[in-house]
Amino acid sequence: MSAHTLLHIDGNLVRVKAGTSVAAALRIAGGMGVARTSVIGQPRAPFCGMGVCQECRVLIDGRRRLACQTVCSEGMRVETSE
Repeated sequence: MSAHTLLHIDGNLVRVKAGTSVAAALRIAGGMGVARTSVIGQPRAPFCGMGVCQECRVLIDGRRRLACQTVCSEGMRVETSE
């Protein structure tokens, strides 16, 4: 198992430690770790860290997933609605 994982977040290549959640990778990638924008235009980021609040919804390889419940994998493509 590699010590690091490379993935794409909004088109930018990001390197994280193996086993890192997508929610943590959003924060590592810079900024406030914003996962999406609310219907009224407010930035939303992971809040509960266990999938209950649904604030960390992102597109991962074309499928809507919860960033806090998904472990980064090599080559993964994450799209936020920042």
